[in-house]
Amino acid sequence: MGYTVSQVAERLGISVYTLHYYDKEGLLPFVDRAANGARVFKDADFRWLDVIMALKNTGMPLKNIKQYVEWGMAGDSTLKQRFEYIKRQKKVVEGQMEKLKKYLELLDYKEWYYETALEAGTAAIHKQTDCNSQTSYA
Repeated sequence: MGYTVSQVAERLGISVYTLHYYDKEGLLPFVDRAANGARVFKDADFRWLDVIMALKNTGMPLKNIKQYVEWGMAGDSTLKQRFEYIKRQKKVVEGQMEKLKKYLELLDYKEWYYETALEAGTAAIHKQTDCNSQTSYA
């Protein structure tokens, strides 16, 4: 089955412009074209697109994603390079997750802080633990 750019954009939750931009930047060499030049996406293309979106959404620059796609199109001779790219990006994501865990802990604290202050009718109950005071809340 073939999919239009609009259908793919909707499925991925991105704009048509973004897909066109990715194509222009060389990220979509696997996409076929119809006789009229329109892009026609296949079911198998979504595996590529999912990887591209994952790499992009984890902060990999487009030029690196393009390199990864080029290596993928080249086949087995680039397995090691692709493996190394994925390992590096995985470390980036793990670092992001650690930061997000710390942010979540702070948000959990602030949620508790406001919930208990609302129940008491005042934030004064937290005078000793307010993160704006000199006393740590941890």
